[in-house]
Amino acid sequence: MLKQRIITAVILAPLALGGVLFLPLELFPFFAAFVTLLGAWEWGAFLPPKGQEYSNKLYRIVFTLSLTILMTALLLLVPIEHIWNQGQLHPIYQSVLIVAALWWCVSIALIFLYPKANGFWNNSEFYKGLFGQLTLIPFWIGMIALRSYGYHNDPLLGGILIVSVFVMVWGADVGAYFVGRSLGRKKLMPNVSPGKTLEGMLGGLVTAMCTIVLTQSYFYNVELIPLLLLVFVTAFVSVFGDLSESMFKRNSNIKDSGTLLPGHGGILDRIDSLTAAIPVFALGYLLLVA
Repeated sequence: MLKQRIITAVILAPLALGGVLFLPLELFPFFAAFVTLLGAWEWGAFLPPKGQEYSNKLYRIVFTLSLTILMTALLLLVPIEHIWNQGQLHPIYQSVLIVAALWWCVSIALIFLYPKANGFWNNSEFYKGLFGQLTLIPFWIGMIALRSYGYHNDPLLGGILIVSVFVMVWGADVGAYFVGRSLGRKKLMPNVSPGKTLEGMLGGLVTAMCTIVLTQSYFYNVELIPLLLLVFVTAFVSVFGDLSESMFKRNSNIKDSGTLLPGHGGILDRIDSLTAAIPVFALGYLLLVA
């Protein structure tokens, strides 16, 4: 298993970083959409009510198609070259990011209610689908908003911003793993993810805040204290991005969201933390630099 994870990571990491940093701006929304729709296909497996798992493929198709329509409509409404205008994010994109931030507040509350609300999720394919749309569409919007920021002045700036979020989330994961293994005592949310501990989460948050030194030079227009606060909030919500997927997998009795990535599971298993971190970071960065 470990060998598979390493091989997959060695292949996947350069592809992901290359796409984020070096794809032409006009192609990047399609690259981000491809990743998002792979996640949507896997999310569709959470939707069938109990006893109707046989209709799994139909739910996957319908849910993925719904996201395809929404993303196509957004690209037609706001072409990539009009996302930013004189340093201001387009109102539609900004509204989506605000909705996403509010939604993650609601999402965190729903996670704390699990498994008390388990009966509700068992037969609520509409709400599980809505949850998925509110999770995946803002992730896609946030990726595009960050990648296109300052592109004409510095084509790499937006890519570095996205990579910075990757590093924060990866740092939080690594810190949580090692601190949790060595010091973890108090379970964070045992009904959702038994392996996570409060000590591990705190260790992960500290590690994430330390990682910003790697890309701090690209945040020359943001003071250190607000930047650290943004990193803290981003890393914090990333924990609940992971937990939200764990909640739905547990509710649907699914171990991994998919098998696309040997040793890692599915795409959702890799981007679950980012689905929360990307839009929250994008909105926070927008507020800090506006």
